[in-house]
Amino acid sequence: MRFILIFVLILLFPLFISAQQVHVITIDGSINPASAEFIQRSIKKAEKENAAALVIRLNTPGGLLKSTRIIVGAILDAGVPVIVYVAPSGAHSGSAGVFITLAAHIAAMAPGTNIGAAHPVVMQGSMDTIMNEKATNDAAAFIRTISEKRKRNVEWAEEAVRKSVSITASDALENNVIDIIAINLNDLLQKIDGKSVELVSGNAVLRTGRREVKEMEMGFVEKLLNILSDPNIAYILMLLGFYGVLFELYNPGTILPGIIGVISLVLAFYSLHTLPVNYAGLALILFGIILFILEVKIVSHGVLGIGGTVSLLIGSLMLIRNDANIDVVRISRLVIIASTVATALFFFFIIGYGLKAQRAKPVTGFKAIVDEQAETLDSLDPRGTVRFQGEIWQAESIAGPIGAGSRVRVTGIKDLLLFVEPFRNST
Repeated sequence: MRFILIFVLILLFPLFISAQQVHVITIDGSINPASAEFIQRSIKKAEKENAAALVIRLNTPGGLLKSTRIIVGAILDAGVPVIVYVAPSGAHSGSAGVFITLAAHIAAMAPGTNIGAAHPVVMQGSMDTIMNEKATNDAAAFIRTISEKRKRNVEWAEEAVRKSVSITASDALENNVIDIIAINLNDLLQKIDGKSVELVSGNAVLRTGRREVKEMEMGFVEKLLNILSDPNIAYILMLLGFYGVLFELYNPGTILPGIIGVISLVLAFYSLHTLPVNYAGLALILFGIILFILEVKIVSHGVLGIGGTVSLLIGSLMLIRNDANIDVVRISRLVIIASTVATALFFFFIIGYGLKAQRAKPVTGFKAIVDEQAETLDSLDPRGTVRFQGEIWQAESIAGPIGAGSRVRVTGIKDLLLFVEPFRNST
């Protein structure tokens, strides 16, 4: 019986160890599908390992509304206490971060941080009045629901959405937006120790005073997706992909540009599927590149090139939809302008000159001899000798006898024998 008891205790030992742990993750950047997946996975892992709590160290300027809703839903349904800690000093919980902070069982901030400005904004261009009002009302209802659930300041939360107000950590504590101000993580764990929180399974008392802290990081795939979720990266990868594939088509057999192009396109489309893509904008970008290709193939006096530039610029501005975010997720205007100018120059000059060089008359080999001038050294009737480019060649006239000292035009060559005819000045 004693051996059975020892065996059971050994099996349960990992559970006792994990119960003493506080899991900590860090979100430093925009709220996107990668961060949403990371938070969801961390909550499930904390539940599975029976952690005392999960602390989300947060510093974000905002992000996608869809990802924010996923995170908020995961926190509200969590079977383990979730503490959102806006830190370190100088950090900001803006836009999407406001929703996430208010949804936490315990909301905390470090001194010198701020929270607020959750008004929906457009990513490119401007919303019409109706769409702007609908987005604002939807976000306001969403944040009211969260605030009521966590018994926090509903009025301030709605103002953060409708009026983009932002407040400091001390003001947030005074106005019942957050629960605690903590200097660092250890200070936070000491201050929340013994507090009661409401989980989906019932009330739970936090025991975090002397718990072991377990830092958790994103996996490789999540880190990659987090990088690719940047619309600027996705946009640049997409253009590089198009360039690589087109260069391979212009120069079959170079291989490397084609490989780089395909990989870039796959990564770009993988990234774009996580973002609110406007397919009309994507179509305009493709149409613009087609116009650039036609410009170097067809003499249009620049009309096709100008059309391609305009199409690429408008398509880039439209690429990310303007009705699916709270903030931040947008392509930089500087990146768009720089990419459009670079693409236009690339097609106008580099590819244009390359194709002209391919169509230019050869300057070496037998083909370079045709249409060049030579001088007869003796009479050609029909054969004789000529001086051509400082060398003496055997030549044959294809237009009857030609006297010595005459200028002739080379019309062809075979087996080192030049075929010539009298030179006629076109002028």
